[in-house]
Amino acid sequence: MKTTTKFSTLHEATNQFLYCSLSKSLSSASTTKQLHRIHSIIITLGLEKSSFFSGKLISKYAQFKDPKSSFSVFHQVSPTANVYQWNSIIRALTHNGLFTKALGFYGKMRKLDVLPDKCTFPSVINSCAALVDIEMGQVVHENVLKMGLGSDLYIGNALVDMYARFGCMDEALKMFDEMPERDVVSWNSLISGYSANGYWVEALEFYNMSRMEGIMPDSFTVSSVLPACGGLVNVKEGELLHCLVEKIGLHGDVVVSNGLLSMYFNFNRLVEARRIFDKMVVRDTVSWNTLICGYSQMELFKESIELFMLMVNRFKPDLLTITSVLRACGHLRDLEFGKFVHEYMKKGGFQSDVTADNILIDMYAKCGDLLASREVFDRMMCKDSVSWNSMINCYIQHLNYDEVLKLAMIMKVDMKVDSVTCVMLLSVSTQLADKELGKEIHCDIIKLGFDSDVIVNNSMVDMYAKCGLINDSLKVFENMKTHDRVTWNTIVAACVQSGDFTLGLRMINQMRTEGVMPDAATVLGILPMCSFFASKRQGKEIHGCIFRFGFETDVPTGNALIEMYSKCGSLKNSIQVFDHMKVRDVVTWTAMISAYGMYGEGGKALRAFEDMKATGVVPDHVTFVAIIYACSHSGLVEEGLACFDQMQKDYNLEPRIEHYACVVDLLSRSGLITKAEDFINSMPLKPDASIWGSLLSACRSSGNILVAERVAERILEQKSNDTGYYVLASNVYAILGKWDQVRMIRKSIRARGLKKDPGCSWIEIKKRLYVFGTGDKFFEQFEEVNKLLGIISGLMAKEGYVADLRYVLHDVEEDEKRDTLCGHSERLAIAFGLLNTEPGTPLQIMKNLRVCGDCHTVTKYISMIMQREILVRDANRFHLFKDGTCSCGDHW
Repeated sequence: MKTTTKFSTLHEATNQFLYCSLSKSLSSASTTKQLHRIHSIIITLGLEKSSFFSGKLISKYAQFKDPKSSFSVFHQVSPTANVYQWNSIIRALTHNGLFTKALGFYGKMRKLDVLPDKCTFPSVINSCAALVDIEMGQVVHENVLKMGLGSDLYIGNALVDMYARFGCMDEALKMFDEMPERDVVSWNSLISGYSANGYWVEALEFYNMSRMEGIMPDSFTVSSVLPACGGLVNVKEGELLHCLVEKIGLHGDVVVSNGLLSMYFNFNRLVEARRIFDKMVVRDTVSWNTLICGYSQMELFKESIELFMLMVNRFKPDLLTITSVLRACGHLRDLEFGKFVHEYMKKGGFQSDVTADNILIDMYAKCGDLLASREVFDRMMCKDSVSWNSMINCYIQHLNYDEVLKLAMIMKVDMKVDSVTCVMLLSVSTQLADKELGKEIHCDIIKLGFDSDVIVNNSMVDMYAKCGLINDSLKVFENMKTHDRVTWNTIVAACVQSGDFTLGLRMINQMRTEGVMPDAATVLGILPMCSFFASKRQGKEIHGCIFRFGFETDVPTGNALIEMYSKCGSLKNSIQVFDHMKVRDVVTWTAMISAYGMYGEGGKALRAFEDMKATGVVPDHVTFVAIIYACSHSGLVEEGLACFDQMQKDYNLEPRIEHYACVVDLLSRSGLITKAEDFINSMPLKPDASIWGSLLSACRSSGNILVAERVAERILEQKSNDTGYYVLASNVYAILGKWDQVRMIRKSIRARGLKKDPGCSWIEIKKRLYVFGTGDKFFEQFEEVNKLLGIISGLMAKEGYVADLRYVLHDVEEDEKRDTLCGHSERLAIAFGLLNTEPGTPLQIMKNLRVCGDCHTVTKYISMIMQREILVRDANRFHLFKDGTCSCGDHW
């Protein structure tokens, strides 16, 4: 008996030693080979069905990423009622990312009535979270509560994390609040949930609460809070967190350092970001990606590429790094380096995904290699809508519209066209002004159901307007359920483009009624309408809005204001806007030179031109049109010719037809008719109707009938679509009394479907616009106006005025000709203004055509007789009549 007891004790001690030894060997096994050897010993000893060793083996194989062996061990002990073995296999599957199988085993376990314990649920909950299986997650949560395990710390942490990963932050917070005990993991789960779901304010709030609770943050806490600081651009909080990282020694953690890098890039603090990167002892792919992408996002493309070259010498980049560098190559138009990176991808064996291929297409397109873009596109095994749209956009950038339409047809067969494709195709029809193509795309848009898309509708409004179909543009606008600011800006621009300024102003008022706030683009749409109507009052109101909305520093807005004030008869305001502009571009200077030219201030225009060059702003083609025009309207012939010579000599600008027209006008207006004709004959370009028109206009004014008749024949040969030139030729024949020729030209105008713009003038009095047509007899106060003009005619006759009947271009008697002159629209507007304004106050009249010579003379007399300052803007320029003289010096 004593011997048996001793033997039993020895056997038990031996088993205990064996168990302890095998357990230590299992735990310390560092290779699969060692694990297999220990597994063999366990089988030899007949311990493979032991719950302890089978559980340990399942877990150890899972650590070595060998879930098949974990399965094998578990199957050897199945069926089992041991919860530890079930927990081991569920944990092993979860650890290896086999979440669906883990939940499957949990389901089998429940069917076999094996009761889970507190160690089962964390793994099961993690699997639900990873699969974003909300329904299963809620079932597991109910199981936890039924078993009375809701107060367990580890299960509670897993549930908070699960709901956070589902994006159900209200449930996560509720679970967190119900926990009787919390640790740093509990806080981290909640904070990371808020941060990952973009609730950065809440993430920071709970982080600060955890600090007040005495929780010491770890690397996981910090890496969750750093994105919140960056997202909120909360520099102060970010710097405090950085200090804490240094204080508690977390700066050595690569994840934390990467978070700091990203945060400082969000702060646009490049120096701090680079300092952190340079101090990092360990860097991973994320570190390099963050730095390279950060430089690229800050448009430091060259530096981004240099960093990439550093990276490839010591660290293999991933596809994210490469695509970031390819984007940089596209922005820099660096085709050579772009090709190098592409070759590096091929040699490095990188499996290019759809996103990378799309970026390659875009990069090659930006670098001008359309063939390479198409090669990438054609070899893609899988294309998404971005691929097709990128390739279509490449052809649009290179103005290859035929290929755009061919590709779009193929796309329709291969996959569904999206709204982006529709917008791009609409831009093609806009560029081509192809209304039939536009209508065809409109039909496709309706079929595809994109007719409710605001961006698509905005593009259609723009397309129809630019194809000259303003009514179709308005139909699309009116059928839209919602209008954004772009919609309003587009329809206003459409009205301006179509010349329907009245409708444009109505749209602006409707926009304001609907409470849509204007932006700089709105302002740029409104100001040309004020310019057309010469509505200085409304222009000033808009100027006030510009100050209120903070657009006054916007250079294009300043440029538009200069032009608006100059066309509204306020050169003084134009100069004030110009003087207050801190930044001026070539358009600014050109607008100011043009303004001086319109008012006959040629000397000031030349000084502005010289100041422009002195500030380093290089004049362009439009600037030279403006300066020669200004010289022309001030009789500065030599100065204008000198400017024309500067174009090629000093700025290597080839004169265009409009510059030659300006020189012809410059010479002709100063009476140098022969010199102007010689200049035309010496031109390297074939003269068009605008060239001959300038000469003909001057011939008519100077009375050089012989040249005028010769030039009129030249104009008729041009077969221009501009009615004005035919009218000009007709007027010359009328002066010569060749009425058969006049009738022939007028018949030709009608036959070609052209229309002569009727003369009209308008005046604004007490915020109301009054418009008068030539020969108009149906306006309020007609009798009073007619009577006043009769009185003025008598007073002018006493001063020596004799009507110039050459400006009546109809074959009628002399008395009727005088009556016709009296009915010219500007005279009606002036007389109406005299009747309805206080004596001595200035008048401002706008006219859509050039002022005729007789009306010009009459207005001089009226300014002297009535002692009124009269500002008249005609189609060419401004005339300031005062005390019987005009500011134009008869150069108009």
